[in-house]
Amino acid sequence: MADLNGKKILACCANGAGSSLMMEKAIDKVFKKYGVKPAELRHCPVSEGKTAARNYDIVFCAKTFIKTFEDAQKSGTLVIPLKNVMSAPEIEKALKENGYL
Repeated sequence: MADLNGKKILACCANGAGSSLMMEKAIDKVFKKYGVKPAELRHCPVSEGKTAARNYDIVFCAKTFIKTFEDAQKSGTLVIPLKNVMSAPEIEKALKENGYL
């Protein structure tokens, strides 16, 4: 299992306001449950996230934006697409499936 402590995490949505903030809170909820202390956890719009993603270990986004992060994936960033960006259980499941929990 990979360690999430010290990782840089980014949550992206269309405008970087409502949905990504709620996604960030859901990610934080999962992290608190497992005692994870990331180096950084922040949210932003997809337009900013597209270029910033390479500087993060993990990027969460809505499934509709997965292709936006193809370059980041090629450079080693794990991109986790979500059906419900506000679902802590879905985030937890995705992290487990990727070997982080």
